[in-house]
Amino acid sequence: MKKITILFSLLILVLQIIPAQNNSDNKSISGSWIGKIPAGGISLRIIFNLSVIENDSLAATLDSPDQGAKNIKIGPVSYDGKIINIKAPLLLGEYKGTLKNDTLFEGTWEQAGRSVSLNLNRLKDKTIFALNRPQDPKPPFPYTSEDVIITNDNFNIKLSGTLTIPNGEGPFPVVILITGSGPQNRNEELLGHRPFLIIADYFSRNGIAVLRYDDRGTGKSQGSYSTATSADLATDAEAAYNYLKTCRKINPEFIGLAGHSEGGLIAPIVASADQGIAFIISMAGPGVKGEEILHRQNYDIGKASGANVKELEKGIALNRKLFAVVNKVKDNKKAEEKMIAIFKKEIDKDTSSAEVKETAIKQLQSSVATIASPWFRYFLAVNPADFWKKVKCPVLAINGEMDLQVAAEVNLPAIKKALKSGGNDSVTTKIFPGLNHLFQHCKKGLPAEYGEIEETFSPEVLKFMSDWVLGLK
Repeated sequence: MKKITILFSLLILVLQIIPAQNNSDNKSISGSWIGKIPAGGISLRIIFNLSVIENDSLAATLDSPDQGAKNIKIGPVSYDGKIINIKAPLLLGEYKGTLKNDTLFEGTWEQAGRSVSLNLNRLKDKTIFALNRPQDPKPPFPYTSEDVIITNDNFNIKLSGTLTIPNGEGPFPVVILITGSGPQNRNEELLGHRPFLIIADYFSRNGIAVLRYDDRGTGKSQGSYSTATSADLATDAEAAYNYLKTCRKINPEFIGLAGHSEGGLIAPIVASADQGIAFIISMAGPGVKGEEILHRQNYDIGKASGANVKELEKGIALNRKLFAVVNKVKDNKKAEEKMIAIFKKEIDKDTSSAEVKETAIKQLQSSVATIASPWFRYFLAVNPADFWKKVKCPVLAINGEMDLQVAAEVNLPAIKKALKSGGNDSVTTKIFPGLNHLFQHCKKGLPAEYGEIEETFSPEVLKFMSDWVLGLK
C-alpha cells in the first residue's frame, strides 16, 4: 500500500545552455550515463544523455526507463573537466558529480530537499531503455474494446475508462478493476508493467467483461486526487457500478469489484453500502488498519533489505509516536510542529553528526504535507473490518506469499474473520507461493525487483480468478 515516489514529471522542460569551459573535455563525456536512484523502496534507473551542440556547449536530456520517460530536456549543464553539474529546475532536481575515470562519475542527486548518492556509469548500449514485457496483449482480440465516460454525481466529475466485452450476445458478467494507492491510470501502470491491461485481456478472452478507469485527476479523468480519501475514491467505483447497470450486453445482476492493494479496501467500502454488488476479489487488499500495514511493511522491506532488526524496531516505535500526532491533532500546522518536536527529541539521543541530523529533520519536514494529507489521515485510522463485516456477497481474497507491502499472514485471516463475524461464509482465501505484491514470481519480494522482473502478472493467478468468477454463475 505504500506510495511509490515517482521522481520525474513528464514535462518537457526548456533547454538551457551555458558556455563550456573546456571544449575538448565536453566532447570526452558526450554520450549516455546511467545510474540508479532509490525511491520508495524501489530503484529507478536514470540516464543522462550529454551532447555537445553549437558553441561546443553541453546540453542534456534525461531518460527514466522504468517509468517509460524518454528525452526529457534538462539543463543548464556545467563541466570543468572534473566536476559536472546538471540542473533540472522544474523537477526540483540537480546532479553534482566528480569524474573518477573515463567510465564513472561519483556524485549525488538532490530533489525537493532530499539528497541521495548517484553514481553514473558510461552507457554503451542504449537498448537498455527497451523493457521486455512478454505478457502485453497481442491481436487478434476476441472481444471489443471501447472508451467510456463515467459520471460521478457526488463530486460532479467525469472519469475516463475502457470497457472490454467478449464477442457474442451476452449478457456477460463484468469486473470493475480498482487501482492501488497513488494516482494511477486505467492500466495501473508501474515500472513498464500494465497489470490491469493484462487482467482485462485475460478475463475478456474467457467470457468476462472488464471496466477499468483512470483514477480521478489522472490520465483523461477529471477531479483532484491529492485531496481525496479512500472513501471519496469509493464513490468513483460506485459510479462505475451504476454506469455498467445501463450497458447492453452486461448482466446487471453479475457486476463485481476487483481491487488491488488499496483497491482491496475500496471494494468493501462500496459493497458494504450497496448489496447489489455480486462479488469481490481482493488482490493483496488490507484486512487490518492502515497504520499496522505501514509498520509491518517497513519492517518486512527493511529486514529483506538487510537492515538491522533493532534499528527497524526503533524506527517503528518513532513512527508510532508521529502517527499518534496525526490521529489526534487535526490542525496540520500544529501537527507538523508537534511531530518535528518529537523527532528532534528522539534524534538528539543519536550519536550522528549535526549535519546528518539536520538532513533528517529536513526530510521529515518535506514529508509532513503527505503525512497530514486527507488520504493519509484516513488510511491510518480506517479499519477495513468495519466494512468487511457488512459485505454479504461472495469474496475471493488472495495474496502473494512474498508480499512485503501487505503481509498475507496478517491480512487474509483478518478479512476472513471480519466476513464471518458478519455472517458471510462465502469467502475463499488463498496464498500463492513465490509471488510478490504485484503477483509476480520473484526472489525476495522487494519492491526494487518489480521493474526488473519481466513477468507482469502470474498466469496461475489470472486463471484462478477467472475460474472463480465463472464458477459463481
